[in-house]
Amino acid sequence: MKDEEGCGHEADSGGGMVPAQMRAEVERGEDAEDDEGNDFLNDLELDGREAGGADAVGGDLEQVLEECDAPADEDDLPQGLLAEFQMAVPGKGHEDVGEDEKNDGPHSSIRRDWIGPGCRGWGRRSKDAMTALAERLERLEETIAAACRSAGRGRGEVELMAVSKTYPAETIAEAAGLGLRLFGENRVQEFAAKAPGLEGWRSAGSHAAADAPILVHLIGHLQTNKAARAAELFDAVDSVDSVRLAEKLNEAAGKLAKRLPVLIEVKLSPEETKAGLEPKSAEAAELLERLPDLGHLHARGLMTIAPWGGSEDVTRDCFRSLREWRDRWAASYPKLSLDILSMGMSGDFPIAIEEGATRIRVGTALFGKRQPWTGVE
Repeated sequence: MKDEEGCGHEADSGGGMVPAQMRAEVERGEDAEDDEGNDFLNDLELDGREAGGADAVGGDLEQVLEECDAPADEDDLPQGLLAEFQMAVPGKGHEDVGEDEKNDGPHSSIRRDWIGPGCRGWGRRSKDAMTALAERLERLEETIAAACRSAGRGRGEVELMAVSKTYPAETIAEAAGLGLRLFGENRVQEFAAKAPGLEGWRSAGSHAAADAPILVHLIGHLQTNKAARAAELFDAVDSVDSVRLAEKLNEAAGKLAKRLPVLIEVKLSPEETKAGLEPKSAEAAELLERLPDLGHLHARGLMTIAPWGGSEDVTRDCFRSLREWRDRWAASYPKLSLDILSMGMSGDFPIAIEEGATRIRVGTALFGKRQPWTGVE
């Protein structure tokens, strides 16, 4: 698997095995506290590892190959960072499907009234009317459902977060129109520029979202001097990795008279470029002790990113470890609610689902080739 990129995986769900690409982007991070250092693709949140999934969900192999070899922002990636990833795709291979089945099969229209957590109300569309985004979403949903079946889990147990980093507000609005309701962004400044174009989708009573406005979470590394703005802009922060940051977010949320949901980011990889708390560290213990007293924060669970370029076994160990730490901490800190396990991206989400993920974060496999962030934080 790859750190937000991909990994080896085999699942037997009655379908064909489809190889997918995996790659990672490297870009300047949003924040190095007090201008120190760079983030590795903002903790590689879906930019790094997820391109591999585009083919895994039945889409755009050429595009993924191009993206894998293209320079990402200021840093170039070697062209050889590709790994074969096997995952099950439900049903027959396309080459074995007859004409009638092609016309009447699951790709001919979108017919789900409810796809799964994070998605609402898809209308039926003809094949000709489907956009590229709609087709990718349909295929992604098929693959998520197959992974859930393989893991013996219900589709409703896994929430889909659409990572919209670097995509414009118009793309997010299109995704919202297709029923997606949960989005992840990596940078405060970048989303601040998009937010005005999404006001209608974020407010109850506006657009088609009157009964279900979209939610936008910050999933990238956050420095404390941007905590106040993050608390104002986002519906949740999924990357809390220090006591100081938690205290700043709590203070900011208090001034806004809101209770901000948060996830604790846990570092389960030896890579220095990864953000997150070492689970055995004193900082982690102190944060877990302090969170119940930070009344304007609502601890919801844990988030992690698997090691970049790791094998399937390494990836699986990472996801299993996060689940085990969650279980251990839930028992030791009963005042905390740690139900959410946010892990798995386009290239490795089937493994994450098998290991208990309740939320997967998918970007490139859903939206297609992303443009590098060119703004300045």
